[in-house]
Amino acid sequence: MGVTRPAPPAVLAIDAGNSKTDAALIAADGTVLGTGRSGGFQPPRTGVGAAVDVLGQAAREAAEAAALPLPGPGAPYADRVSACLANADLPVEERQLADEIGARGWGAGIEVYNDTFAILRAGLSGSERPRGVAVVCGAGINCVGMLPDGRTARFPALGQISGDWGGGSGLAAEALWWAARAEDGRGGPTELAVALPGHFGLGSMAELIEALHLGALAQRRTHELVPVLFAVAAAGDPVASAIVERQADEVVVLASVALSRLGLLDEEAPVLLGGGVLTAGHPQLNGRITAGLALRAPHARVSVVSAPPVLGAGLLGLDALGARPEAHGKLRAHFG
Repeated sequence: MGVTRPAPPAVLAIDAGNSKTDAALIAADGTVLGTGRSGGFQPPRTGVGAAVDVLGQAAREAAEAAALPLPGPGAPYADRVSACLANADLPVEERQLADEIGARGWGAGIEVYNDTFAILRAGLSGSERPRGVAVVCGAGINCVGMLPDGRTARFPALGQISGDWGGGSGLAAEALWWAARAEDGRGGPTELAVALPGHFGLGSMAELIEALHLGALAQRRTHELVPVLFAVAAAGDPVASAIVERQADEVVVLASVALSRLGLLDEEAPVLLGGGVLTAGHPQLNGRITAGLALRAPHARVSVVSAPPVLGAGLLGLDALGARPEAHGKLRAHFG
C-alpha cells in the first residue's frame, strides 16, 4: 500500500513582529503542513538582510516540522510567500523587503504587507476580500483599511515624526513622565509615582530613573509598566485614567479617519482591534473606544481579534491564489 504524501505547500505565510516571528506552510486546500517560530523582526536596527534571516529561521523550522526539504535552486518553500511584517511601514520598505525575500528563492510569487493587514484579514470571516479597518496597539500603534478592489488607507506609523502617539511604548513613556514630575513637584500627584518603581522593587521614581539611565534596568523592560498603568487607572487615579483615555481617543481617530478615506463612514463596516494592549480586555480602554466610534463612526462594527496574525497572512496568500472558500475555512479552523 502506497503512502499518501501531503499536498505541496501553496503558501508560506509569515507574520513578523518586533518580538517574534511565526511561519506556516499551507497546502492549497488550507491544510497547515508545518509551523515555525523565531525571534523579533527589526530591520531598522539589524538591517534588511539580517532581519530577513530571522524570517528564514521560522520558515526553515516550519519546513522541518512538515518533513519537507529545504529550498534549493528551482525548489522553493511554496508557490507563494505572504509576509505581514512589522516595520514595513512605507511602500518603499515593502518593496525592499519583497526584493530581499525574492532573492532567497522561497516562492515564485511574493506579497509583503505591513503586519496590521494580518489583523484585518484574520478578523474577517469567510473568504471575502478584505473590507474594513484594523487598528493594532502592541509595542506601537498602527491602522490600515482596505476595500475589496485593493484600495487601502494607511498611516506611516513612524512615531512622533509622522504624528503618531501611543502603543505600549508610548503608554509606558507617558506614565513615567507623569510619575517623575509628580515625585519632584513639577506635576500633580498620581499613584503612578509609587506603583511604577514598586513594580521593579524600587522605592522611588528617582531610583527608577537612575536604573534606566545607567542601564541597571534594561529599557525594554519598561513595557512591563503598561499593565501597571491600567491597574492604577482602574483604581481611579485621574492622571493614569487620562493617559488611558488619550490612547482610546487615538484609536478612535485612526479608525474613523481610515473609514472616511475609504468611503465607509456611512455604511456598515468592521473595525477590528488587535495587538496586546487592545486584546487584553481593559474595560476602560475598550469601552471608551466603542463609545467614541459610536459617535464618530456610528455604522462601525467593533470587535477584538484574538486569532494569531499568521492566520491573516495565510488567508491573504490563499486570496492571492484564488483558493476555494473551503480552504479558507480549513485554515481558520486550524488556528481556532
